[in-house]
Amino acid sequence: MDRDAPVRAPRHNRDADWNAWPVADYLAENYRLLHPCDIGVIHHHAAFYRRFAPGGIARSLEFGAGPNLYPLMLAAAASRRIDALEPSAAGVRYLRDQLEGRPDDTWLPFYTLCRELDPRLPPTPAEALARVRIVPGDADALTPGSYDLASMNFVAESVTEDVAEVAALCAVFVGSVRPGGHLVASFMERMPSYRIGSGPHWPACPVDEGTLRDVFAPLTEELRIDRVAKDLTLPEYGDTGVLLLTARRRRDAQT
Repeated sequence: MDRDAPVRAPRHNRDADWNAWPVADYLAENYRLLHPCDIGVIHHHAAFYRRFAPGGIARSLEFGAGPNLYPLMLAAAASRRIDALEPSAAGVRYLRDQLEGRPDDTWLPFYTLCRELDPRLPPTPAEALARVRIVPGDADALTPGSYDLASMNFVAESVTEDVAEVAALCAVFVGSVRPGGHLVASFMERMPSYRIGSGPHWPACPVDEGTLRDVFAPLTEELRIDRVAKDLTLPEYGDTGVLLLTARRRRDAQT
């Protein structure tokens, strides 16, 4: 190693062109098949949503929805309205295409598993997604404390190389729900900056369970972190697995 070489500053969320996010390549690599990783996340999230009565959540948030539809589908078991916050123009286009027409048939195995685990879900993916409203914009578009429940999947750790910015995004995520509001999330464990297809490298921060506890423990209660082992059927992104989180925003928090 050249000890005199300059240390590169970490890239931040603002440094990447998320409007050019390669949706088709991302879906081809990750969501055209139901991978063991997805099965683990779906089992975890379905158990979380089974805590609530059907329609018991008036308004929930998907923080940085992206093109992954199964978190939105799962939320339909409990949420009467689901806001899908999405900053990327490419992501918004895909979501609109899926919500305004029939979702791609490749999502059927995902939804079949979701409904096996939570039979309260509507008969079809389209019926579940009918509760979703797309909210174009980033975290700045959120009104603190305006949701009963928030979900975030592979977002905060996958958009920046700066752990302080990861923490800040997670704090906005927590703050989006009212005090006592419910949180569910998934994170790539120890994933460095990554590449989709043959495109550029996208910024990411290699978080672990300790990082998440440092970030969430001061802001939440009933914090629980579980883990899914590394999925060898996926492309090699450098991760070591998936971390799964549930918590509630501290009841004594100020909005």
